[in-house]
Amino acid sequence: MARMITDKEILVLYYSQQGATRQMAQLIARGIEQVEGARARLRTVPKVSAVCEATEPAIPDEGAPYVELRDLEECIGLALGSPTRFGNMAGAMKYFLDGTGGLWMKHALAGKPATLFTSTGSMHGGQESTLLTMMLPLLHHGMLIAGLPYSEPELGTTQSGGTPYGASHVAGLAGNQPITDAEKKLCLAQGRRLAQTALKLAQ
Repeated sequence: MARMITDKEILVLYYSQQGATRQMAQLIARGIEQVEGARARLRTVPKVSAVCEATEPAIPDEGAPYVELRDLEECIGLALGSPTRFGNMAGAMKYFLDGTGGLWMKHALAGKPATLFTSTGSMHGGQESTLLTMMLPLLHHGMLIAGLPYSEPELGTTQSGGTPYGASHVAGLAGNQPITDAEKKLCLAQGRRLAQTALKLAQ
């Protein structure tokens, strides 16, 4: 069934090098679109190079298009995802967020809901610290953080990823571990919860 053009869009913004975070983003987007009246807008950020002459192509070779500031402004909610880098978000995501001062100046994101997701190489590789530090710039923007409640049964039974701060995935040190059933269900649930919250706040 075709979606109405009146569907409100929710931005799913991620950075992914080995593909796990991108797969999580796609699952969260699917969860968003399970909610009537909501549609996901998938976007990514380019890599950051230490070489000043290095540039990324205007259009990524694979995955979602690169994000623009207007994507944040136009959407009614945000799902933000990054792999863990030493217990924090990847530099590429931080670099993009550091450039959103213009939106902060005009309170463009204030009152919109946001949720976070991440992927790590090991079980205790900094998932929770990454999710918590990713919240900080969003709180400065005045966004409302929506986590994952324990009413989702997989949160209490998962043997892999999954936190109350947001969906997570244990990708393995080689980045080749598949997303588990519990992780998939939590990603879908997080997308649905964000969409339901965003639609209520946008009324």
